[in-house]
Amino acid sequence: MIYIDIILAVISVTLLIPALVIFVQVLFASLPKEDNSDIPEWGVNIAVLIPAHNESSGIIATLNSIRPQLKSTDRLLVVADNCNDDTAKISSANGAEVIERHDTENRGKGFALDFGICHLSQNAPDVVVIIDADCILEVDSLSRLAACAFYCDRPVQSLYLMKSPDGASLKTRIAEFAWLVKNLVRPLGNLRLGLPCELMGAGMAFPWGIISYAGLANGNIVEDMKLGIDLTKLGKPPLFYPDVLVTSYFPTTSEAQSEQRTRWEHGHLGMILSEVPDMFKQAIVSRNLGLLAMTFDLCVPPLALLVGLLIGFIVLTGIASLVGLSALPFQVALFSIILLGASILFAWLGWGRQIFSVTAFLVLPIYVLSKMPHYLRFLTKRQKNWVRTDRK
Repeated sequence: MIYIDIILAVISVTLLIPALVIFVQVLFASLPKEDNSDIPEWGVNIAVLIPAHNESSGIIATLNSIRPQLKSTDRLLVVADNCNDDTAKISSANGAEVIERHDTENRGKGFALDFGICHLSQNAPDVVVIIDADCILEVDSLSRLAACAFYCDRPVQSLYLMKSPDGASLKTRIAEFAWLVKNLVRPLGNLRLGLPCELMGAGMAFPWGIISYAGLANGNIVEDMKLGIDLTKLGKPPLFYPDVLVTSYFPTTSEAQSEQRTRWEHGHLGMILSEVPDMFKQAIVSRNLGLLAMTFDLCVPPLALLVGLLIGFIVLTGIASLVGLSALPFQVALFSIILLGASILFAWLGWGRQIFSVTAFLVLPIYVLSKMPHYLRFLTKRQKNWVRTDRK
């Protein structure tokens, strides 16, 4: 019986860690905003790099949001990657420099980015800003983002939010809130603590001396997360810069949304399993606080999964305590879900009330249950290969 108690105790602590991480991040996110106005914006040559695979239907809006912000010395480069539509032609007609890549064996955003960086190396800029082909860059923000990366000499991640399309279901709006917690509230807490953030895939700025030596050419389905980890290990942890906003929209169809979330969440879970043990060991040995913070941040699984795991574990340990096993794991799990619930509530009060009303919390258990088959597929049919999300 003692061995079962030990196992349950270890699991309870394992689940407590991500709940505690989220609580601390939400708590510190409410601290006063830092003043970044002392960063000069002039004198930085910028290349905006846009990887694009069959993006002819939406890339014009992206280009139109970027082009007016460019100086005469800046570049706007689109990598038309394995396209079989008019992405290259449309991008060129709308003011972008275009290069085409054709390699059906090596597919994925990482390979497209590497192709673009190799092209830019012929006339290297000071800073490379990466924007996805379905994103809109906030007006008058490009120079501020690039200057922050250049003068801090670190990768910089802007605020990247996904919005619900008009008439979106409550399920999509809950997903929007979960995205806001992950991409705004939690990294904002880390910023207030002086800690790095994860890279999020769009609205990222890199000094040339960093991005030109990064290992981009891979087919990882969460290549941005992997890049942030690799750079943190090298002593260049990403910095969160919430003063610049990049936005995109969730797909309108449930099938496309499911594909998108599967790629993100299966990729995230895969990174937890493959990276966390080595990251933790390396952080302790090298006394790298940034890497240790990134390790704990990465340990936080998708919110719906964490809620589901805690509820299931509370039921299990509650039954175990009734049959004579230690009540401590049950108490720790109960404390963890209280922490997590408080974190979600505080995040909603601070940032999420415009997304859905308080009554939506009544359907959250149904939302969590609906996600469980999706997470079970990680064990039985895990997505490992990059698949483009249908934007429609």
